[in-house]
Amino acid sequence: MDFYLIMKYLFLGIFQGFTEPIPISSSGHLLLAQHFLGIKDTTLTFEILVNTASLLAVLIIYREDILRLIVNGLGYFKQKTPETKRDFHFIIYLLIGTIPAGVIGILFGDVIEEHLTSVITVGITLIITGIALWMIRNLRGRKNDGDLNVKDAIIIGLAQAVALIPGISRSGATIVAAMASGMKAETALRFSFLLYIPVSVGVMVFGISDLMGDPNLASMAIPYTVAFIASLIASYFSLKWFMNIMAKGNLKYFAIYCVAVGAAVLIFT
Repeated sequence: MDFYLIMKYLFLGIFQGFTEPIPISSSGHLLLAQHFLGIKDTTLTFEILVNTASLLAVLIIYREDILRLIVNGLGYFKQKTPETKRDFHFIIYLLIGTIPAGVIGILFGDVIEEHLTSVITVGITLIITGIALWMIRNLRGRKNDGDLNVKDAIIIGLAQAVALIPGISRSGATIVAAMASGMKAETALRFSFLLYIPVSVGVMVFGISDLMGDPNLASMAIPYTVAFIASLIASYFSLKWFMNIMAKGNLKYFAIYCVAVGAAVLIFT
């Protein structure tokens, strides 16, 4: 096995995994890496695997919240307590928030991939992401899990749909929308990453046939495995780090970074 190839997929796995949870757009950064570092286009199998790895990291970190939501969500049909009602409605809002990205992805996914995946587009959208993060950097909302409503879910879902465009960070867009809707940072972060789960599962399910039909799957087993493990570990620690950043209210650093990188891309491209 080519050592360079393994190192390439190790780098890509770490790169994708680290940038996935934080609000700087993993898809935009991957596109920039391909352009400026001369890395050839990654395969669909790679994208499915690193997406699954990031999903697994989110499931591990939010396992207690997920278990509570499942237990209380099902328990709502047996006993309607304030806790079961809160978590049942939270699940409904997550489902509602998933719809916009699913619909837009199905209807316009090909159009986005064909017309909105240029380096210039990423430069512009990174600046937009940075400006949005800067605008909400000092917001301190009051809404907890039990204070959310359908309007909040729709707004955040639409933000996630916009993030289908490379350079618009999914976590950034959803957190901006959530905090602009009055959510506390902790609630905004939790809703954002729990909302990531159904979308990511959908990508994984719809990509299984492509993955199994990859003619290079056997020969690329080692690089793909390296990328998966690297992405899992990088996603886990990146999300943990980002949770700490959110707790301290330091989103301004991501805002500055996105604007700086976006401007640099426009200047040097």
